Amino acid sequence: MGETGRRSGSRSLLVAGAGLPGLTLAVALKRAHGPALDVAVCDPGLPAGAARHRGRAYAVAAGPRRMLERLGLWAAIAPAAEPMRRLVISDSRVGDPVRPVFLTFGDAAKEAAAKEATDGEPFAHMVEAEPMAAALLDAARAAGVRLVPQGVRAAVPEAGGIRAEFADGSSEKLALVVAADGARSALREAAGIGWVGWSYPQSGIVATVQHARDHEGRAFEHFLPSGPFAILPLTVGGDLGHRSSIVWTERSADVPALLGGDEAETLAEIERRFGAELGRIALEHGPSAHPLAFGIARSFRAPRLALLGDAAHVIHPVAGQGLNLGLAGAAALAEAVTEALRLGLDPGSDDVLKAYERARRFDTVAMAAATDGLNRLFSNDSLPLRLTRDLGLGLVDRLPGLKDFFIGQAAGRRAQGPRLLRGEAL
Repeated sequence: MGETGRRSGSRSLLVAGAGLPGLTLAVALKRAHGPALDVAVCDPGLPAGAARHRGRAYAVAAGPRRMLERLGLWAAIAPAAEPMRRLVISDSRVGDPVRPVFLTFGDAAKEAAAKEATDGEPFAHMVEAEPMAAALLDAARAAGVRLVPQGVRAAVPEAGGIRAEFADGSSEKLALVVAADGARSALREAAGIGWVGWSYPQSGIVATVQHARDHEGRAFEHFLPSGPFAILPLTVGGDLGHRSSIVWTERSADVPALLGGDEAETLAEIERRFGAELGRIALEHGPSAHPLAFGIARSFRAPRLALLGDAAHVIHPVAGQGLNLGLAGAAALAEAVTEALRLGLDPGSDDVLKAYERARRFDTVAMAAATDGLNRLFSNDSLPLRLTRDLGLGLVDRLPGLKDFFIGQAAGRRAQGPRLLRGEAL
C-alpha cells in the first residue's frame, strides 16, 4: 500500500478483517465523516467478495436492525430478511413421539408483553449472510471506504500513531487499527492481549433446508441431550416453496457418523430432529460442521488497537447472539471514535478505547456467561436437571413480566447504549 505521507495519520483508521462487524463499522464511520476520515478495510479474502459467507444465516436483533436502517443499509438487506415473530422452545430426546412445548414467545401483534418489549416490531430477523455481506461491501465502496485485498501482518504503535505492516511488505501510519480478524486474531496475540476460553466437546452443524409448509415466521428451538437443534425461518424460495436455516449442536465425536453417509442418510438424520410439522424437507445447502468454543479477550484494547467481533469474543450459538454482539461493538466503537473526532481529539487515544471497552465489556461478559450456562444446563440427559429446567421454562411462559424481559433482551431493547442501536444518528 505504500507509505502514507500523503495522508494524515490522525485522520485515518484501518479495519483488519472484512467480516460483517468490521464492514459495518467502516460504513458507519465513513458515512458520518466522509472525506474528513480515511477508512480502509484490509482482508486477503476480499477478492471473493460476499461468496465466502454463502450458506450461513444470522438472527439480527431489533437493535442492530435499527442501526442498519439508520445507516441506509436495511433496504438492500430486507429482501433476504425474514421476520422472526414467534419462538417455540421444547425439551425432548431424539425419537420422542411428542415434544412438549414449555415456552413460547408469541407474535408481537398478539401478545401485549411482546408488543411492549418491541414496539410491535419483530424481536429479530433471520438474515442470510451472503446478501448482507454484499450489501455492506456495496455500501462501503459507495461511501469511499478503501477495500484492500491483503492481510495485515503486524500493527506496531509508534509516536503519534500505529504502523500497520501489510503482507506485501508495505506499511501505513494510522491513528487506530481495529482487529476484526477473527477468533484466532494474530493482531490480538501480537499485542499481548490474553484470551480466556475453552473448546466445547460439540460442533455446530449448519444447513439450509427447504420444506413444504409455511413456517409463518416461527422459530423452533428443540433442546436435545447432545445440544439444541434450532429451525430458523428464511425467506420463501426453492422447489418446495419454503426455507429454513438449521443450527444443530451435536457431540463432535458423533459428527463423522451423522454426516459421513450420502445425502439421503444425512437428510434422514436431520428429519429425525426436524420433525414433521413443516412437511417434506430437502437439503438446499450444506450441512457443514464447525467446532464450538467459548472465548473472551482479557481486554478489548491495546495502545491504538481495538478488538472487534470474534477477535474480542466467541460464544456458544445457543441464543443466536454472536453477530449481534459484534454489531453492538461496531456501534459502540463508531460512537467513541466519532465523539473524539467532533471534539478535535485523537480517535486512537487511550481515552477513546477505554470508552469503547466500558460500553461493551459488561454486556459481552454477561451474554457469554449466559450462553455458556444455557448450553451446560440443556445439553445433557440428567433427569433432575431436565425436571428443573422444564419447570423454569414453564414458569417463564406463565409470567408476562418475565416474558417481556426476555423478549426485550432478545430485541436489544435498552434505554441506554450506543445511539446507532437506538436508531439515532452518530
